[in-house]
Amino acid sequence: MRYLVRERIFGIGDDFWIEDETRQRAFFVDGKVLRLHQTFELKTPDGRIAATIRKKAISLRDTMVVEREGDRLAAVRKKLISPFRDRFTVELADGQEWAVKGNILDKEYEIEDERGKLAEISRKWFRVRDTYAVEVAPDAVDVALVLSVAVCVDALAHSDEDDEGDD
Repeated sequence: MRYLVRERIFGIGDDFWIEDETRQRAFFVDGKVLRLHQTFELKTPDGRIAATIRKKAISLRDTMVVEREGDRLAAVRKKLISPFRDRFTVELADGQEWAVKGNILDKEYEIEDERGKLAEISRKWFRVRDTYAVEVAPDAVDVALVLSVAVCVDALAHSDEDDEGDD
């Protein structure tokens, strides 16, 4: 299933819908305004919180954490050294690890585990301006987690751009 995500909306207070390929609302991303650090809630169309996404305030490298009902599901971190390609690691609560690699800024990358590709993120499937698609593998166990990781990667990639602009 493919999901349509608006691009460059990852500031505090930004809200948007993630739609499926039939343009049905699948998840609502609610950016929280009154928080000290970047926080989003991924909600189902009926308002149930599927995941909470937070940027850690203090860490050696930028990290975002995905939680559900107070339990940590994953931590997303940019690798310190990754020549030629952008790379992130996703450390799951159960000890497994996912790899995120490709051209993050151009929205052409994949999320993989030891079995193979979990999701492909790309601009090529949609011609809508300021959007990209997340194609989630049919056997992916937790679509909300996969989409949350895509939101984390985009937010972390853009926070790097924002940091470079402050120099």
